[in-house]
Amino acid sequence: MKKTTLFYLLRLPLAVSMFGHGTVRLTKLDGFRTWMVETTTESAIPTFLIIPFSYALPIVEFGIGLLMLLSIQVKYALVAGLVVMSLLILGSCSIENWGAVGVQLVHAVYFGLLLFAQDYSNIPKK
Repeated sequence: MKKTTLFYLLRLPLAVSMFGHGTVRLTKLDGFRTWMVETTTESAIPTFLIIPFSYALPIVEFGIGLLMLLSIQVKYALVAGLVVMSLLILGSCSIENWGAVGVQLVHAVYFGLLLFAQDYSNIPKK
């Protein structure tokens, strides 16, 4: 199997996860915002930061997933994915949602391993 094909297949589940999260949340953006604000009321993160983040997150997730699926600017999509996961981990820690932190850490490790694999192999950097 070619390295590029293998790399695509390895990133496919992560791309579908991000694309799916973004797509589902975009279809109910106001409800997602309401849920995020309600969920983070006990957080130290102020609501004036949560609201714009809750609108941006689905768009960013959708974009990262789409770029990865279409093999466009994959390296930047992987870096963006690591940043998004870091922000989500911060938010989950702020409300002590340790189960979500675990899932987000798995995503972050996956993003990081794919980034490492792309940087230290002969895979074309699109």
